[in-house]
Amino acid sequence: MTAAGNGAQTAGRPTRLPRSARRKQLLAAAQEVFVAQGYHAAAMDDIAERAGVSKPVLYQHFPGKMDLYLALLDTHCDAIVAQVQDAMRGTSDNKERVSASVRAYFDFVDHESEAFRLVFESDLRNDPAVRQRVERVEQGCIAAITDTIISDTGVSRSHAELLASGLVGAAETAAQFWLAGGRQVPKAEAEALVAALSWRGIASFPLQGESA
Repeated sequence: MTAAGNGAQTAGRPTRLPRSARRKQLLAAAQEVFVAQGYHAAAMDDIAERAGVSKPVLYQHFPGKMDLYLALLDTHCDAIVAQVQDAMRGTSDNKERVSASVRAYFDFVDHESEAFRLVFESDLRNDPAVRQRVERVEQGCIAAITDTIISDTGVSRSHAELLASGLVGAAETAAQFWLAGGRQVPKAEAEALVAALSWRGIASFPLQGESA
């Protein structure tokens, strides 16, 4: 099966896409294959066929299957960290910051691309390069929330990191549990429940200048 309507072919002849556009096309095809089959079962032949290109074209952009997989991980890992960072920077309302952070995880696992499976359910978690990227998601999200907690409460970095890790862990675990359970709770309601749980804990720490 080849990707239809992607500009890969016109009247039976290959279309020469700009390099950036071709790379985007190949990554999209690879993501579909990896999500459906997992890394080990996926083949470069499958990815080339899905993209509607020849294997030599695929290899011009990505020397191997691992290069493709890591490029996808980089894209999605950076995206979720950026979402949490935006949640911290987008408002000074700490309750809304918590809600936006939780929403970032629910949006990620609920996206139709199912890209979250590459990050949270990878069959390559023991590979050092993959593990480093997955850990970077957690560390990046914790760092963004840690800085906000320190700024607002004045607690030590070690205390702030522990609090931030709790918030990140709750959001990630709850979002995956919600999805695996078949979305039995409406998404907005699920997000509100998890955000309320987290906020009631975080809110017990007074802002700088306030008494406990």
